[in-house]
Amino acid sequence: MIGSMTGSTRPAARGWAMGRGRTPGPVGMYILFVCWAVLGLVPVLFSTHDLKLALGEAGAPGTLTVVSCEALGKGRYDCKGRFVPDDDSLRTAVLQASPDSHVGQTYRGRLDVETDRVVRTGFAGVLAQFALIGLAPLVWAGLPYSVLFALGVRRGRKTAAIIGVVVSVASLLVVIAGVIAASA
Repeated sequence: MIGSMTGSTRPAARGWAMGRGRTPGPVGMYILFVCWAVLGLVPVLFSTHDLKLALGEAGAPGTLTVVSCEALGKGRYDCKGRFVPDDDSLRTAVLQASPDSHVGQTYRGRLDVETDRVVRTGFAGVLAQFALIGLAPLVWAGLPYSVLFALGVRRGRKTAAIIGVVVSVASLLVVIAGVIAASA
Protein backbone atom coordinates (compact mmCIF):
# COMPACT_ATOMS: atom_id res chain seq x y z
CA MET A 1 0.00 0.00 0.00
CA ILE A 2 1.26 3.46 -0.86
CA GLY A 3 0.31 4.86 2.54
CA SER A 4 2.61 2.43 4.34
CA MET A 5 5.57 3.32 2.10
CA THR A 6 5.30 7.04 2.82
CA GLY A 7 4.88 6.63 6.56
CA SER A 8 1.26 7.82 6.43
CA THR A 9 -1.51 5.83 8.05
CA ARG A 10 -4.09 7.01 5.51
CA PRO A 11 -5.16 4.45 2.90
CA ALA A 12 -4.04 5.06 -0.67
CA ALA A 13 -6.35 7.28 -2.74
CA ARG A 14 -8.44 5.55 -5.37
CA GLY A 15 -9.47 6.99 -8.72
CA TRP A 16 -7.29 9.42 -10.63
CA ALA A 17 -3.67 8.29 -10.37
CA MET A 18 -1.91 11.28 -11.81
CA GLY A 19 1.73 12.16 -11.32
CA ARG A 20 3.28 14.52 -8.83
CA GLY A 21 2.89 18.27 -9.05
CA ARG A 22 0.02 20.29 -10.37
CA THR A 23 -2.61 18.16 -12.07
CA PRO A 24 -6.01 19.19 -13.38
CA GLY A 25 -7.89 16.96 -10.95
CA PRO A 26 -10.77 14.61 -11.80
CA VAL A 27 -13.08 17.25 -13.31
CA GLY A 28 -10.23 18.76 -15.31
CA MET A 29 -9.25 15.32 -16.60
CA TYR A 30 -12.82 14.62 -17.73
CA ILE A 31 -12.84 17.96 -19.55
CA LEU A 32 -9.48 17.22 -21.19
CA PHE A 33 -10.59 13.77 -22.35
CA VAL A 34 -13.86 15.15 -23.74
CA CYS A 35 -11.90 17.86 -25.60
CA TRP A 36 -9.55 15.18 -26.93
CA ALA A 37 -12.50 13.11 -28.20
CA VAL A 38 -14.12 16.18 -29.81
CA LEU A 39 -10.80 17.09 -31.45
CA GLY A 40 -10.88 13.71 -33.18
CA LEU A 41 -14.38 14.42 -34.52
CA VAL A 42 -13.46 17.74 -36.13
CA PRO A 43 -11.73 16.28 -39.23
CA VAL A 44 -14.65 13.93 -39.82
CA LEU A 45 -17.22 16.71 -39.53
CA PHE A 46 -15.35 19.01 -41.91
CA SER A 47 -14.62 16.41 -44.59
CA THR A 48 -17.81 14.35 -44.78
CA HIS A 49 -19.42 16.57 -47.44
CA ASP A 50 -16.26 16.61 -49.56
CA LEU A 51 -16.08 12.82 -49.32
CA LYS A 52 -19.65 12.60 -50.62
CA LEU A 53 -18.63 14.81 -53.53
CA ALA A 54 -15.54 12.66 -54.24
CA LEU A 55 -17.68 9.50 -54.14
CA GLY A 56 -20.13 11.05 -56.61
CA GLU A 57 -23.07 11.09 -54.19
CA ALA A 58 -23.53 14.87 -54.28
CA GLY A 59 -22.85 17.79 -56.59
CA ALA A 60 -22.88 18.21 -60.35
CA PRO A 61 -20.47 16.03 -62.36
CA GLY A 62 -18.16 17.57 -64.92
CA THR A 63 -14.59 18.29 -65.96
CA LEU A 64 -12.30 20.95 -64.53
CA THR A 65 -9.45 22.33 -66.63
CA VAL A 66 -6.95 24.62 -64.92
CA VAL A 67 -6.60 27.73 -67.09
CA SER A 68 -4.33 29.98 -65.02
CA CYS A 69 -2.10 29.96 -61.96
CA GLU A 70 -0.78 33.18 -60.47
CA ALA A 71 2.16 33.17 -58.08
CA LEU A 72 1.31 34.92 -54.82
CA GLY A 73 4.82 34.63 -53.40
CA LYS A 74 6.33 32.39 -50.72
CA GLY A 75 5.44 29.26 -52.74
CA ARG A 76 1.71 30.02 -52.81
CA TYR A 77 -0.42 30.03 -55.96
CA ASP A 78 -3.89 31.17 -56.93
CA CYS A 79 -5.26 28.91 -59.66
CA LYS A 80 -8.44 29.28 -61.68
CA GLY A 81 -10.17 26.54 -63.63
CA ARG A 82 -12.99 26.19 -66.13
CA PHE A 83 -15.64 23.71 -65.04
CA VAL A 84 -17.70 22.18 -67.84
CA PRO A 85 -20.67 20.31 -66.34
CA ASP A 86 -21.98 17.09 -67.89
CA ASP A 87 -25.52 18.47 -67.52
CA ASP A 88 -26.23 20.97 -70.31
CA SER A 89 -28.71 22.84 -68.11
CA LEU A 90 -25.84 24.12 -65.94
CA ARG A 91 -23.54 26.81 -67.27
CA THR A 92 -19.78 26.57 -67.69
CA ALA A 93 -18.07 28.46 -64.89
CA VAL A 94 -14.61 29.73 -64.03
CA LEU A 95 -13.87 28.66 -60.46
CA GLN A 96 -11.10 28.51 -57.92
CA ALA A 97 -8.90 25.47 -58.56
CA SER A 98 -6.65 23.67 -56.13
CA PRO A 99 -3.53 25.76 -55.40
CA ASP A 100 -1.29 22.79 -56.15
CA SER A 101 -2.66 22.51 -59.71
CA HIS A 102 -0.77 23.43 -62.85
CA VAL A 103 -2.00 25.11 -66.03
CA GLY A 104 -3.51 22.63 -68.46
CA GLN A 105 -4.28 20.01 -65.83
CA THR A 106 -7.68 18.38 -66.43
CA TYR A 107 -9.60 16.10 -64.11
CA ARG A 108 -13.09 14.80 -63.44
CA GLY A 109 -14.82 16.31 -60.47
CA ARG A 110 -18.05 17.24 -58.76
CA LEU A 111 -19.16 20.84 -58.37
CA ASP A 112 -20.61 21.83 -55.02
CA VAL A 113 -23.14 24.40 -56.25
CA GLU A 114 -23.43 26.05 -52.83
CA THR A 115 -19.72 26.85 -52.45
CA ASP A 116 -18.61 26.82 -56.13
CA ARG A 117 -15.84 24.36 -55.32
CA VAL A 118 -14.87 21.37 -57.42
CA VAL A 119 -13.74 18.19 -55.67
CA ARG A 120 -11.84 15.58 -57.68
CA THR A 121 -13.69 12.28 -58.08
CA GLY A 122 -12.44 8.74 -58.60
CA PHE A 123 -9.85 6.84 -56.60
CA ALA A 124 -7.44 9.79 -56.30
CA GLY A 125 -10.24 12.11 -55.14
CA VAL A 126 -11.50 9.70 -52.49
CA LEU A 127 -7.97 9.01 -51.27
CA ALA A 128 -7.32 12.77 -51.07
CA GLN A 129 -10.38 13.18 -48.83
CA PHE A 130 -9.05 10.47 -46.53
CA ALA A 131 -6.03 12.70 -45.85
CA LEU A 132 -8.26 14.66 -43.50
CA ILE A 133 -10.52 11.85 -42.30
CA GLY A 134 -7.43 9.76 -41.44
CA LEU A 135 -6.54 12.29 -38.76
CA ALA A 136 -9.43 11.12 -36.53
CA PRO A 137 -7.98 7.69 -35.62
CA LEU A 138 -4.55 9.30 -35.36
CA VAL A 139 -5.90 11.69 -32.71
CA TRP A 140 -7.89 9.01 -30.87
CA ALA A 141 -5.16 6.33 -30.89
CA GLY A 142 -3.62 7.40 -27.57
CA LEU A 143 -6.89 8.12 -25.77
CA PRO A 144 -7.54 4.61 -24.29
CA TYR A 145 -4.00 4.38 -22.87
CA SER A 146 -4.25 7.88 -21.41
CA VAL A 147 -7.58 7.15 -19.74
CA LEU A 148 -6.25 3.92 -18.25
CA PHE A 149 -3.14 5.74 -17.03
CA ALA A 150 -5.15 8.59 -15.50
CA LEU A 151 -7.46 6.15 -13.73
CA GLY A 152 -4.50 4.19 -12.38
CA VAL A 153 -5.54 0.99 -14.13
CA ARG A 154 -2.51 -1.14 -14.87
CA ARG A 155 -4.15 -4.10 -16.54
CA GLY A 156 -4.55 -3.52 -20.27
CA ARG A 157 -2.30 -0.46 -20.55
CA LYS A 158 0.38 -2.29 -22.52
CA THR A 159 -2.24 -3.65 -24.92
CA ALA A 160 -3.79 -0.19 -25.27
CA ALA A 161 -0.35 1.28 -26.01
CA ILE A 162 0.45 -1.35 -28.65
CA ILE A 163 -2.93 -0.98 -30.33
CA GLY A 164 -2.54 2.81 -30.18
CA VAL A 165 0.81 2.65 -31.95
CA VAL A 166 -0.53 0.30 -34.64
CA VAL A 167 -3.58 2.52 -35.22
CA SER A 168 -1.36 5.62 -35.33
CA VAL A 169 0.97 4.12 -37.93
CA ALA A 170 -1.93 2.89 -40.10
CA SER A 171 -3.70 6.23 -39.83
CA LEU A 172 -0.52 8.14 -40.65
CA LEU A 173 -0.04 5.99 -43.77
CA VAL A 174 -3.60 6.82 -44.88
CA VAL A 175 -2.96 10.54 -44.32
CA ILE A 176 0.31 10.42 -46.29
CA ALA A 177 -1.33 8.49 -49.14
CA GLY A 178 -4.15 11.04 -49.19
CA VAL A 179 -1.75 13.98 -49.35
CA ILE A 180 0.17 12.33 -52.18
CA ALA A 181 -3.08 11.63 -54.07
CA ALA A 182 -4.22 15.22 -53.54
CA SER A 183 -1.04 16.62 -55.04
CA ALA A 184 -0.93 14.22 -58.02
